[in-house]
Amino acid sequence: MIEFDAVSKVYPDGTTAVSEVTLTVPSHKTVVLLGSSGSGKTTLLRMVNRMVEPTSGRVLIDGADIRDRNAVHLRRSIGYVMQSGGLLPHRTVTDNVATVPVLNGTSRRSARKEAAGLLERVGLDPALGKRYPHQLSGGQQQRVGVARALAGDPNILLMDEPFGAVDPVVRRDLQDELLRLQSQLGKTIVFVTHDVDEAFLLADTVALLKPGGVLAQVGTPTEIVEHPADDFVAEFIDAGRPRSVLR
Repeated sequence: MIEFDAVSKVYPDGTTAVSEVTLTVPSHKTVVLLGSSGSGKTTLLRMVNRMVEPTSGRVLIDGADIRDRNAVHLRRSIGYVMQSGGLLPHRTVTDNVATVPVLNGTSRRSARKEAAGLLERVGLDPALGKRYPHQLSGGQQQRVGVARALAGDPNILLMDEPFGAVDPVVRRDLQDELLRLQSQLGKTIVFVTHDVDEAFLLADTVALLKPGGVLAQVGTPTEIVEHPADDFVAEFIDAGRPRSVLR
């Protein structure tokens, strides 16, 4: 379980990225941080692995303040998927996936063997492991990014607009793949997107943020559609439009 306890982030120039957010991400559930550019959703996500330190408030994992943990060890224990994939261009796909296990002390041979199984798990032919990132399509690169995030068998996955750079057909395939994986693995997922349909498809709970990192509403997709908290929420989600993605 992840808890954001009244966290804020104010930069030296006075810009407020996140404002007094209190939010719980239950274990084995997917919470989607939804909002437009400037709503603080990525800043909030990066507080979980200490890539961003809050100005005030606390982030807890299973009741323990993450400030008491070594930042490097913390990051290695959490899967992280970025929009660009973030793959190392000079390493093969297999070695990209094996990165964290090797850093954690697994032998390179064992890590590479496990990487092949992970590629298969995310819907890729293990033979692609011999290629380099530039030899893959955008959708394949994102699947490799997910495989790499899963390689250390983390309890927590952070996903920062991971499907935003691919075309709509590939994006839907990747969304379906994530739903399938989550049904099998039951990770604790924090997922960032600005896309309402994507949020409602993937989320157990949606946390909608206003500009300036203010929490506008938290609820299931159905709750938010049927009972928007205010005009901002109703306008943002276009509550009157029927959505086939609600689960």
